[in-house]
Parts: sequence; C-alpha cells; structure tokens
Amino acid sequence: MHGYTQDKDAYLKRLRRVEGQVRGIAKMIEDDKYCIDVLTQVSAATKALEAVALGLLDEHLKHCVAQAAADGGAVADQKIAEASAAIARLVKS
Repeated sequence: MHGYTQDKDAYLKRLRRVEGQVRGIAKMIEDDKYCIDVLTQVSAATKALEAVALGLLDEHLKHCVAQAAADGGAVADQKIAEASAAIARLVKS
C-alpha cells in the first residue's frame, strides 16, 4: 500500500481539475487569447501540480520513508535517497 492510498480519490480529483485547466489553456491559445491571460492560467496549473507533488511527497515521507527508517538497513537508505532525489527534482522545476 502506498502512502497516498487513503487520499487517492482526492488526488485524482485534483489531477482531473488540472487536466481541465490544461485543456482550457489549449483552448485559449486556439482562440488567440491575450498572452498574459494564457500565462496566468499556465501559472495556476503549475501551482496546482506543485500542490499535488508536495502532497505526494509529504505522504511518501510520512508513510514509506518513516516505515523504512523504522525498519532500518539498506531499504531505509534507499528510501531516503529516493526522497532526496524527488525533493531535488521539485526544487529544480
């Protein structure tokens, strides 16, 4: 079971909302909307995806990493390295 399993429906709902935002952005471009308005919507969609990513990261740390740390050993080291790499990717984006 993954850390986000209990909140799976909420994550899927948020991602569907982002999907709708992205379709809306494509429609804005098709309709030649003002570039600043398009950029505003791109920013909103980006923030929404970032919120999903941070929620998933939080769940991963609380569930997967915490459990592995409690168990110790090589799995703990691997989970911590995975979490560090995920944080680095989020910071770079």
